[in-house]
Amino acid sequence: MLDKSIHFLLENAGPVIQYRLKKEILNNLLKTEEELLLNQIYKLPYFKLVESYAKPNGYIGSGMHSYDNWRGNVLHKTPLQDGEKAARLLSYYSIPKEHPLVKNFVEAMRDEKILQKEFSYIPPEIIRFENRFLGLNNGNCLMSIIYTMQAMLGYGDDFDDLIEFQHIALKGFERILKLSSLDEILKKRTGSEKKYKYPYIEAEEYFPDVYTLEILAYTKSWRSKKNIQILTDSLNHINKIMKMEHSNQIHVKIKNKYYAPCFAFTTPIKTFHPDLIDIIVYRKILTEIAMLGVGDTVDVIKNSITNIKNAVNSEGILKMNLEQIHNKRYSPKNIKYPSPYVDIRLEADYTKPHALDCDLTFWAVQLLNMVENIKNE
Repeated sequence: MLDKSIHFLLENAGPVIQYRLKKEILNNLLKTEEELLLNQIYKLPYFKLVESYAKPNGYIGSGMHSYDNWRGNVLHKTPLQDGEKAARLLSYYSIPKEHPLVKNFVEAMRDEKILQKEFSYIPPEIIRFENRFLGLNNGNCLMSIIYTMQAMLGYGDDFDDLIEFQHIALKGFERILKLSSLDEILKKRTGSEKKYKYPYIEAEEYFPDVYTLEILAYTKSWRSKKNIQILTDSLNHINKIMKMEHSNQIHVKIKNKYYAPCFAFTTPIKTFHPDLIDIIVYRKILTEIAMLGVGDTVDVIKNSITNIKNAVNSEGILKMNLEQIHNKRYSPKNIKYPSPYVDIRLEADYTKPHALDCDLTFWAVQLLNMVENIKNE
């Protein structure tokens, strides 16, 4: 099956998938071919946009997971002018960490004076920068994003602060193992708030979310058999104790304000099925779990692999039923720009034949390859 899928991708995919397939999976990328493919990637419209948003100090865009507009002022001409989205595109396109655009961006994210200047353009960002470490234990603060973006760009294991964040992320998953119910750590809101009375956790509480998952997925320093087993047990435990109820929506209390956490693991993790898309980030979370090195010992990965194999057709193409009404809202057809709120798109032009098929099929090959590699170690 993988042979047919790989042949399909080699025949039909654009430069990003060709580059990542040969470099990360086939391990047969020649130097001359790498230069050729990278030059093609550097000419893609979104890469050129990110390049145009780079500042002399190395920072890219304005803010990070920040306002697109503020009191009538357009702050981002396109979503890629946001620092997080720019970093995600560079990561998904697998731009080498030595590339000046990447290297300078990471250096800017590690420069206190540059960061303070970059987060002083509107009042909410000034406050956000002042509180940048509050909520780090559950991944809900500015520094958790800044650390994670560095890791995604290939710089997650060379800096003490990022290594410390890896350990914090592990503690969040360890915390899950001690719970039999989410209610054990939730606190009830008091006061006269009428609109959102969701329960909350304190800023210091350890709890996993997408950023604490990603910091581990893109780094190596934390890896040991013991820690991988902790993650395996924790991810399986999440699907045992979490419920799909509306009451599982929670906030994080930062000082005297309440914030909705970015995809905290308060509901069961979804197994891939070709006929059902009912959450915003669906395939990406499964990919990042597989990147942890857990193989198919995590049930959602094991069951997803089975469903992927059943959904790949005789030509090796992963097919999803995207025409059902309940799938259209989060369909990969709607993905345009990278963000924490969508799955990953690598093909530049979805009007081209097989472009979406290539994105889905590469994801299948990538996931299957990661799991098989763990089995063969």
